[in-house]
Amino acid sequence: MKYIDEFRDGALAQKITASIAAEVNSQHDYHFMEFCGGHTHAISRYGIVDLLPNNVHMIHGPGCPVCILPIGRVENAIQLAQTPQLILCSYGDMLRIPTASGMSLLKAKAQGADIRMIHSSADAIKIAQENPRHQVVFFAIGFETTTPPTAVAIKQARTLELSNFSVFCNHVLTPSAISHILQSPEVRQLDLVRLDGFIGPAHVSTVIGSRPYEYFAEEFQKPVVIAGFEPLDVMQAILMLIRQLNQGRAEVENEFTRAVLPNGNIKAQMLVAEVFELRRTFEWRGLGLVPYSALKIKSAYADFDAEQRFQMPALSIADNKACECGAILRGVKKPQDCKIFGTVCTPENPIGSCMVSSEGACAAHYSYGRFRAEKHVTTKEH
Repeated sequence: MKYIDEFRDGALAQKITASIAAEVNSQHDYHFMEFCGGHTHAISRYGIVDLLPNNVHMIHGPGCPVCILPIGRVENAIQLAQTPQLILCSYGDMLRIPTASGMSLLKAKAQGADIRMIHSSADAIKIAQENPRHQVVFFAIGFETTTPPTAVAIKQARTLELSNFSVFCNHVLTPSAISHILQSPEVRQLDLVRLDGFIGPAHVSTVIGSRPYEYFAEEFQKPVVIAGFEPLDVMQAILMLIRQLNQGRAEVENEFTRAVLPNGNIKAQMLVAEVFELRRTFEWRGLGLVPYSALKIKSAYADFDAEQRFQMPALSIADNKACECGAILRGVKKPQDCKIFGTVCTPENPIGSCMVSSEGACAAHYSYGRFRAEKHVTTKEH
C-alpha cells in the first residue's frame, strides 16, 4: 500500500534506530517537542520512545484543536445549542469536551438540544438546506488544515443565499502558538521546560508550507523538521533534529516532502484570506491569551458570523482544578503527573480535553503508554 506500509517497515525502523543511537552525543541531552497530536499518537502507539536513547526526550505540545479550545468557547456552544429552533453542527470529538461543571454538548443533546455530529462543513450546509425554518450553526474548529473547507462553506452559503446558516469560528494558527511557547516564562525564565527543536505538523504544513517556520529557526535558533504522522516519519524527523543540533545548525527541514511544499497550497491560502482575518488575541487552553493566533470572519461575510448573529458573549472559565491539561499542553507536565489520570479521568469519563480526542496526550498515553516503565523525563523537577 503506497505511503502507508512503507512507513511502518520494521527493518527500516531498526536502521533508523541504529542511526539515532550512533549519532547522539552521550554527553548531551536532546529535548524535542512534537506540536501536533498526530505525532503524539504515533509516538505512543508505536512505542517510539522505547527505541530512543535515554538522553533523547520527547515533550508533548498543544496537540489538537479539541485539546486547546478553552472552556469558555465550549460553554458558548452549549448555550447556543439550547436556543429554540437552532441546530448546532459539530465534529464528534467536540461533543465530549466537559466544562468545569461536567456539562458537555453530548449531555446537552441528551437533554433535548438539537446537536448533530457531522464529518465535514459540507454536511452543515446540507442540513441548513434541509431545515429552512431552523437556524443552523457550524461549530468550526481546527488548525490551518480545516480552515479552507470552512471558507468554502461560507462562500457556498452566500451563493445559495442560505440566510439560516452561520459559523461559530474557532480556527487557530500554529506558528503563533509555537512562538508563544518559546517566549513563555517556563521556557525563557523559569527553566522548567527545555526545548531544543520542534517536529512540525504535517497536515498544517500542506496548507501553509514550510516557510512560516523559518522565523523560529532564525529568531530562536531552534531547528524545525516537518514530519508526517507515520512512525518512520517521526523517527526520521528525530534523527534529522539530532543531526542539526550536533552540527550546530538551526534550520527548517522538510521530511514530509511527499506532501509539503515551501510555499504550501497557494489556492487554499487565498481562499482563507478572502473569508477570514486575524483576531487581535485568542485564548488557548494552557497557553492563555495568545496574540494574533486565531481567525475571525471578515466583515464582508458578517452575515454568516454566528458570534455577531447571536451576540455571543466572551466567556473566560477556569478548568477543573484537578485537571492538569493546561500544564500538559505547555510541556510542563506529563499525563502521568496528573493525580486523576487513569482513575477519575479516562477516555470513557474525560475530565479534561487532553483525554477526549484520540490525539490528546492523555488519551494517547492511556491507550498505549500507561503500563510502560517510565524511562524518559521531559521536565525538570519542581
